[in-house]
Amino acid sequence: MKFIKKLFFTTLFIGLVAPFLILGYFLSEFNYDISSLIEYNPPVTTRFYDKNGEKIANIFDKEHRYYATFDEIPPRAVEALLAIEDTTFFEHPGINVDAIFRAIIKDIQAGKLVEGASTITQQLVKNRLLSREKKISRKVKEVIYSLRVEVALTKEEILERYLNEIYFGHGYYGIKTAADGYFHKKLSELTLKEMAILVGLPKAPSTYTPTKNYEISMGRANRVVSRMYALGWIDEDTHNRALLEKPIVFDDTLTQNSAPFVVDEVLRRAQELGIDDIKTGGYEIYTTIDMRLQEAAGDSLKKAYDMSIERMKSYKIDAQTLEEKIKLLNGAFVSLDSKTGDILALVGSVDYQKNSYNRATQGRRQPGSAFKPFIYQVAIDLGYSGVTELVDIAKTYTYERDGEVITWQPKNYEEDYQGVLTLREALVHSRNLATINLVSDIGLGQVVKELKKFGMSNIPENLSLSLGTISLSPLELAKFYTSFSNEGVQVEPNLIRYIDKKEKRVYEKQESSKFITKKTQAYIMTSILKDVVERGTGKQARVDGIEIAGKTGTTNSNVDAWFAGYSPTVQSVVWFGNDDNTPMYRMETGGRIAGPAFAMYYKRLIELYPQIQRKFDVPDGIIAVDINGKKEYFSEISKPPRAESKANAEEKLLF
Repeated sequence: MKFIKKLFFTTLFIGLVAPFLILGYFLSEFNYDISSLIEYNPPVTTRFYDKNGEKIANIFDKEHRYYATFDEIPPRAVEALLAIEDTTFFEHPGINVDAIFRAIIKDIQAGKLVEGASTITQQLVKNRLLSREKKISRKVKEVIYSLRVEVALTKEEILERYLNEIYFGHGYYGIKTAADGYFHKKLSELTLKEMAILVGLPKAPSTYTPTKNYEISMGRANRVVSRMYALGWIDEDTHNRALLEKPIVFDDTLTQNSAPFVVDEVLRRAQELGIDDIKTGGYEIYTTIDMRLQEAAGDSLKKAYDMSIERMKSYKIDAQTLEEKIKLLNGAFVSLDSKTGDILALVGSVDYQKNSYNRATQGRRQPGSAFKPFIYQVAIDLGYSGVTELVDIAKTYTYERDGEVITWQPKNYEEDYQGVLTLREALVHSRNLATINLVSDIGLGQVVKELKKFGMSNIPENLSLSLGTISLSPLELAKFYTSFSNEGVQVEPNLIRYIDKKEKRVYEKQESSKFITKKTQAYIMTSILKDVVERGTGKQARVDGIEIAGKTGTTNSNVDAWFAGYSPTVQSVVWFGNDDNTPMYRMETGGRIAGPAFAMYYKRLIELYPQIQRKFDVPDGIIAVDINGKKEYFSEISKPPRAESKANAEEKLLF
């Protein structure tokens, strides 16, 4: 009897004292740094939005996480979590002693660690500070960490960190991320059943993920709901309705990147702004993009590309050559708000998955005749008008390059000559020889000087400039074209409206513009470019119901094909060409391949925004004159012809 009594007290002593001895040992031997939980700053996903607030993409490094403050988390979601994971959370000091002893007994019976007894605090510690190995030493550390965390943080702060740190399956970290990913909802919009699904996930995310195991996930959620009912936290009616609910679950990709060229360009620009934590800083980036127009631009580009492929197939070429040509052909599309410079659509290739190189911003190619309006604008600003006569005849030019005498004999695309024609007709029909002679008449040096006012650099200082031998990206060309579309004021393209981080503004766009020419002079150009579309080389860009002004461009041997144009409010540029700078087939001109893409886009534009301005405004100071039954436009600079020299001229000032 004495032996049994002694054994009892010895065992009791060991049971009571041993835990304190073990804790004392671990406290003295290890440094328990909980600063990463106190100063909690997890990697947070950056989100991209279009101008209407529609999400474009998520960008993150390793963990996809939206951060939610405690105030954002619905109280009912907290109750659901506590019901299934830690009912006495607000009562214990970080560990649940009763649960620990129950677990110890089961572990002893099994001869190994089989039963968990972790509180929410312990789970947070385990996820943030410790490994997942099942050892006594780790469990002791977990207890010590948890006790320290409970002293340093409030219960609400612990819950906030837990619900942002824990993994919810499908690549979602944090409850806010999971709510958005699984249900496309804000936390405040979740139903009880949806909350129950989410809080049931951390125990075994791969098992309970609703995108893979929907019925198992529903069963787990129902246990959460029933536990809440058993605790008296919800009434019977709420309980029964929740059990019957079958939420719709979405199986999205994590990035949800619906405009990859836009995202890539924004990332590049953010880096230029000095933002080096763009993938982990939790920024909210609001772009100028209109996702409906972005989709329209991509679809239009692809359809025009497919039409070109079909034309190629009709040519008599061998299968291998055809396949090579198909692989090489590509395109780009950029669209701006003419007044603000806001980029509405940006498409850098026909298929991002096949080639992510952004031809809209990085591909610098020769615009060919799409460059001619800048030369003609120089002439108009010097007093030329639409009825000024130009000479359309062939000439031979000689010049010296690197000590060698070069002979240049340019010709018109149609390989004919018209002798004398008006400035308007020369541009409407894209007459090369008339344009070269115009530059000669003004003086090459004067033309180059005036072109620099547009902000152009690397301008070729020879007559080939007349045919658009300067290299520009589609976005650069679009920027320069705003000099016409924005009534003589060039605007800098914007892609980012503003950037927020934790509800603080870290960047906001600054609109930039510069005066190029008077409204009247820009309108004269617009009137000519309208004719290009109505009856000239740009007829395939014409759209019923809206006025379009623009210019085609096709470089030598059909290497590049362009259409640059605008409606009263929207400016766009389309480019097509082979990626290796080899010629496309001869039929693939700017009007043939790029024009239809432009037209398809603008048809979609007026369907989406039927209230959009359809006709160009005529500025004060424009003088409309009927000459031989045709209306021509003049100004104080580009003066109308004298009445006595034009028998059929009738002058009328428009206000």
